[in-house]
Amino acid sequence: QVQLLESGGGLVQPGGSLTLSCVASGSIFSIYVMGWYRQAPGKQRELVANISSGGTTLYTSTAKGRFTISRDNAKNTVHLQMNSLRPEDTAVYYCYAALVRSRDSDYVEEYWGQGTQVTVSS
Repeated sequence: QVQLLESGGGLVQPGGSLTLSCVASGSIFSIYVMGWYRQAPGKQRELVANISSGGTTLYTSTAKGRFTISRDNAKNTVHLQMNSLRPEDTAVYYCYAALVRSRDSDYVEEYWGQGTQVTVSS
């Protein structure tokens, strides 16, 4: 099936920046939406941001103004630039994609990456 490969996670100080990247590979006809979710221990997974193939973006309120999502359709890649990071941003960040695998498909499938740890601490 489709694979989502994430990179860019790590340890950063409060106020610092980090950029996450995700590449979708496999049999893909069209990716409608790519985005990022995150999950902290004891909390539900929540949407951080997503972006459509046309460039429309959506951010959760806590991310808006600090994070920027971008997409390279030709490379099936999505990036999340995170600035002014806070300790509460600490979580496992998961890439996801909503896509159609072939021109004959009549529904959109969702795929998830394995997650990359982002830790914000002094």
